[in-house]
Amino acid sequence: MVYFAVLKERFIKACFTLLGILIPNSIFAQSVPLPNAAQVAWQEAELGVVFHYDLHVFDTAKYEQAVNRIKPVPDYNIFKPGKLDVEQWVLAAKSAGAKFAMITATHETGFALYQSDVNPYCMKALNWKGGRGDLVKDFVAACRKHGIKPGVYIGIRWNSLLGVHDFKIEGSGAMQKERQAYYNQMVEGMVTEICTRYGPLFEIWFDGGASSPDKGAPDVLPIVKKYQPGCLFYHNDQLAEARWGGSETGTVPYPCWSTFPYNHTGSGESAIPGISKNDYALLKEGDMNGKYYMPAMADAPLRGYGGRHEWFWEPGDEKHIYPLKDLVDMYYHSVGRNATLILGLTPDNTGLLPEPDVQRLKEFGAAIRKRFDKPVAASKGSGSTIQLVWPVAKPVNQLVIQEAIENGQRVKRFSVEAWVNGKWVKQVAGTAIGNKFIYVLKQPVITSRLRLNIEAAFDKPIIKNFSAYSF
Repeated sequence: MVYFAVLKERFIKACFTLLGILIPNSIFAQSVPLPNAAQVAWQEAELGVVFHYDLHVFDTAKYEQAVNRIKPVPDYNIFKPGKLDVEQWVLAAKSAGAKFAMITATHETGFALYQSDVNPYCMKALNWKGGRGDLVKDFVAACRKHGIKPGVYIGIRWNSLLGVHDFKIEGSGAMQKERQAYYNQMVEGMVTEICTRYGPLFEIWFDGGASSPDKGAPDVLPIVKKYQPGCLFYHNDQLAEARWGGSETGTVPYPCWSTFPYNHTGSGESAIPGISKNDYALLKEGDMNGKYYMPAMADAPLRGYGGRHEWFWEPGDEKHIYPLKDLVDMYYHSVGRNATLILGLTPDNTGLLPEPDVQRLKEFGAAIRKRFDKPVAASKGSGSTIQLVWPVAKPVNQLVIQEAIENGQRVKRFSVEAWVNGKWVKQVAGTAIGNKFIYVLKQPVITSRLRLNIEAAFDKPIIKNFSAYSF
């Protein structure tokens, strides 16, 4: 988008030059970066989930990432969930208010949870269901049945069976080179299978990114863009249509801009210095003047409370389910700060999402609906001032502001005032709005009129929602 805008500018300037007309450079002030349709849909969804499922769920032992990345599972036929019900998973996510859901088609074991023709280490090899199971197929069907947009998580950075570490086959010499070529071809085949067999996908998430063919890794970006042009691509060293928000706490700091100075982010420790410095501050905050549109993801496992931070089920782990208050706070500090929140959910070895997790998700969804379903008043508009008026003064303790992000993130600075005792009294001042800004007042203000002042913007502000709440 930016590249073509520059070409357009140069062409227009050249035309005016040929005509002998001088024009000021200010006419060509760069407009804000614009999101594509997948980015708009992803931000507006606000809340999604990712279901982590793999062979080691069935060994009932503590999940140790460092070990699982290098030690193959001794017997893949431990996969035999007796009560598997992907509809139960999806309905639990829907009760929380999730608009999209993803499943780990592959993770660090390298085992594929579908019928692959290029990876023999897949559900075809199982005794379970006579080798005919296809968890990705069933999951996508359940999502569509219940109005949830389906996505897929693909882990190719690690593969304990084939000895893949950070996208590279371990070893040296001709054997390593040949096995690397085989692995790359297999991965590209798997990505093609995922992209062509299950209909339109909402997001494809590559675990830790997908590196780049320039570094000897599989070449996946062209495959996704060819077969799934409408899905969000997350991510590799060539492109990131969303960025990791710098932690797995489910939160981002304020401000959090949807714009970024680079069109990709790298993978964790392999990120370029400009991204990794200062504890990944750039990933967390974005860049108000960034020339690429790249909104932030805030992710956290539901069972991430009290020091636990793994994404797979273990027995006796219910005490690490986030309390309801913490989940609500997480929502305010992610969705309410212009990020998309993704919760990690973990079905157990029977094939069900555990009942305590299901119950907490229901409580979370109910709590968010209670706080946001019935505004005192709501308005929209464009320009520097938008007023919100209702007939009788009421206590207000929460504000929501949303930009029409399909036009880019335009607002740079704003404030909100309330009409109190015959004068305007400032309630909050901020910078980034983006898809959603939520603010809870320290003390309720009794008023019948609010005023949103846009004090600085890149372009004409377009506010699709300015609303007040009392709860």
